[in-house]
Amino acid sequence: MFLLTRNALNRFKIRSIQQIRSRQSHENHSQDFHDKYGNTVLASGTAFCVVAWVFIATRIGIEWNLSPVGRVAPKEWNDE
Repeated sequence: MFLLTRNALNRFKIRSIQQIRSRQSHENHSQDFHDKYGNTVLASGTAFCVVAWVFIATRIGIEWNLSPVGRVAPKEWNDE
């Protein structure tokens, strides 16, 4: 029974994942756009976004109020 099943599966020529990966690793891989320029495009996009956010955050005049120490004064108590 086992031999019959094995022979039937061999007729379908099913390849395992390991066979497929080993075959792909032996082929000559030509570089595509992402292999050549992927990291450059990613770095330049990140730099552009950071520069744009810094420019906008410094030019639009937002008062950030990071620490209230020294700026908060108590009001006089009103007994009315």
